[in-house]
Amino acid sequence: MKQHSLLEGSIPKNLIRLSVPIVLANILQAAYQLTDIFWVGRLGSTAVAAVSLSFPVVFLLISIGAGFSVAGTVLVAQYAGQKDRYHVNLTSGQTLLVMTVFSAAMTVVGYFLSPFLIPLMGGGEAMNEMAVSFLQISFLGLFFMYAYLVFQSLFRGVGNVIVPLIIVALTVLLNFLMDPLLIMGWKFIPAYGVNGAAASTVFCQGIAALLGIYLMFRGRSGIHVRWKDLKPVPKEIRRILSLGLPASAEQSTRALSMLMIMFLVTSAGVVGTAAYGVGSRVLSFVIIPALGFSLATSTMVGQNIGASQFDRAFRIARIACLIIFLTLTFVGVFLFIFAHGLMAFFVPGAPLVQQEGANFIRIISFTFGLIGIQQVSAGALRGGGQTLAAMILAMTALWVIRFPLAYVLSRHTSLGVEGVWWAFCVSNTLAAVLAWILLYQRKWLRKITEDVDPLEQQVIEETAAENPRSD
Repeated sequence: MKQHSLLEGSIPKNLIRLSVPIVLANILQAAYQLTDIFWVGRLGSTAVAAVSLSFPVVFLLISIGAGFSVAGTVLVAQYAGQKDRYHVNLTSGQTLLVMTVFSAAMTVVGYFLSPFLIPLMGGGEAMNEMAVSFLQISFLGLFFMYAYLVFQSLFRGVGNVIVPLIIVALTVLLNFLMDPLLIMGWKFIPAYGVNGAAASTVFCQGIAALLGIYLMFRGRSGIHVRWKDLKPVPKEIRRILSLGLPASAEQSTRALSMLMIMFLVTSAGVVGTAAYGVGSRVLSFVIIPALGFSLATSTMVGQNIGASQFDRAFRIARIACLIIFLTLTFVGVFLFIFAHGLMAFFVPGAPLVQQEGANFIRIISFTFGLIGIQQVSAGALRGGGQTLAAMILAMTALWVIRFPLAYVLSRHTSLGVEGVWWAFCVSNTLAAVLAWILLYQRKWLRKITEDVDPLEQQVIEETAAENPRSD
């Protein structure tokens, strides 16, 4: 499949062409959880609570895997910019290898720890039993979950965002059809309840993962992995780990931060908890475009750095920040105006929750554009291989600023739970300033793929001469 060049042409046009399919794919991925909750809700509150209880662990697993997939995106993007097909394919194979080994280890550990982990989170015996079973099935499908993330990330690194979108769309539709069959049962199909939701998700992600791996081995979507590319290459594995571990830590930090904020909010009572629950879901949908632009920025910056077009890479980061800032600021103004109506839609019979939730949305709404700047700047840092800097930025925003401030304002001032809302506002603002400073220091504008020895370079040239490809 022929790929559009990201090394020339209109920067805004290329950013939008890349980011829109990524945003749609992220929305569709969120539909997996929404579909599960929709059908599990037909089983009663205990079943819903069991899935909700296991979700933080599942989200943490996704976050860890997403970090390693970032490494694949960055390396593949820089190699693609250098037009080094040999290393594009080798890195893809090595990333798949690392994720396979890591997922196998996590599956064994997680499966046997689930019965001990879930009771620590609280809940009744029936709820815990369902949650443990749901989580163990999710662990058994961990390879598919990680391979699912990897193929999307690697394709994104070469600028191919349409094929992953199509595959995700088809499997989300399949999950929506399979969920009621496995959860509720139908004719000769037994009703598996909560386990059916987990099994359906694992099966559908497995289909997506196997399709992605097949396309990588087929070599018609920008990447052509061969069996020899799966043979361990220590130098490539070290490079993947050096980029992937900080990215995994960053993503995991975000997941843990949301969990800790939830502990603060729940102590404020049912109204504050419900307001935060609805408000944070609104916030998560606002962040999806920011994440889409962040991932698109990583790809474009990575490819242009690989091609030694450092000035263009810097312009890409600045333009992406401007676009997402204006877009999300507009969204923030819209939500500020209609915050109460939005809360009334989600919780029609709870005026106190509506009022507190609207207050949360209005306080943070004018920082939506700043969230965009932080996310896109972090994407530029990752595109330059600076995943450690992106990790430090996230940890500073979440653990040095947001959580301590939320604790002090909510527990030691008259603001109460509103102090948590203001902590979001302050941390978003300061994180955007820090991200902007890091961006303009330009230390991220460097290649991380230049240490190819002469013998390896000879292999690259011979491979390119003997196997010319148009992918």
